[in-house]
Amino acid sequence: MSFTAVDHGMMARALQLAERGLWTTSPNPRVGCVLVRAGEIVGEGWHERAGEPHAEVHALREAGERARGATAYVTLEPCSHYGRTPPCAEGLIAAGVTRVVAAMQDPNPLVAGKGLAMLQAAGIETACGLLENEARELNIGFVSRMTRGRPWLRLKAAASLDGKTALNNGVSQWITGPDARRDGHRWRARACAILTGIGTVRDDNPQLNVREVETTRQPLRVVVDSKLEVAPDARIFDGGPVLLAAAVHVPEKAKMLVERGVEVLVLPNAAGKVELKDLLIELGKRGINEVHAEAGFKLNGSLLREGLVDELLLYLAPCLIGHEAAGLFNLPELLSLDGKRQLLVRDLRQIGQDIRVVARLA
Repeated sequence: MSFTAVDHGMMARALQLAERGLWTTSPNPRVGCVLVRAGEIVGEGWHERAGEPHAEVHALREAGERARGATAYVTLEPCSHYGRTPPCAEGLIAAGVTRVVAAMQDPNPLVAGKGLAMLQAAGIETACGLLENEARELNIGFVSRMTRGRPWLRLKAAASLDGKTALNNGVSQWITGPDARRDGHRWRARACAILTGIGTVRDDNPQLNVREVETTRQPLRVVVDSKLEVAPDARIFDGGPVLLAAAVHVPEKAKMLVERGVEVLVLPNAAGKVELKDLLIELGKRGINEVHAEAGFKLNGSLLREGLVDELLLYLAPCLIGHEAAGLFNLPELLSLDGKRQLLVRDLRQIGQDIRVVARLA
């Protein structure tokens, strides 16, 4: 199907609008909508947060009667089912829209083509696939949860240029500069959950919340602590929900944590560790779209070895720490370079004095 330059421009605008919900829509997808009649934008909207009107509703309200005969550009197929809000496809039909262009089909099995089919049955011209890659990237976590049953996992790490994340005595603050740390908080803010391990909690005693940028929502903090070794007064338990994943049940310790408002989940594997894939599946069931992992080299290595890392967010500082320090990943020794893990760099830029690399496993 061919699209015009106007189609491309209007869908690009809809994607800009959708991105405004980057930090707030969870567990829903980020969606934008633009209504155009006779070459003029008559209504715009984006989904702001779950339970509130969808993008199409905002755009239709702004357009009013001018929606009749208009084309709707939507970054995700309009929904066809009753959730917390009525179906957007029905709203577009009632408003008299004559054409709907969607960037991509909704991966949610409750919708998955049914929204477009409903519009077609009402005599509305539909098209799908315009700027689909851009729309998919914007909702990479939602797509992951709907198609794989688990969230998109982005692993963040800060290292020296020789790949060291901490001294052997545990000291790691601060390798990178303030600009990189602020940028890292932006990535935290877009995630639904921040994942770390007991080693990081013990060595750094971090809060692991969003502080450097303004946000209306704090992600769930998730701690992997196989033996329930965490101190009940750890700072990570302050100011927001925490889920602790363990491999053993220690009633007295669990009781102390529950009294602090912590949920304890026991997910053991055969090796007596937390079954990480099961943990991600559980997070997916809870509506978690994106997980932002900030951990030490042991948990980083485990996540990578088990094929659970989807994306790397690496900040490299212009300094050298030397051989006697902690590395990025606890991985087995290679005897041949044929076993190296190849990455596809998707973005490379300087943040302050540091280098930021966004990459995916090839």
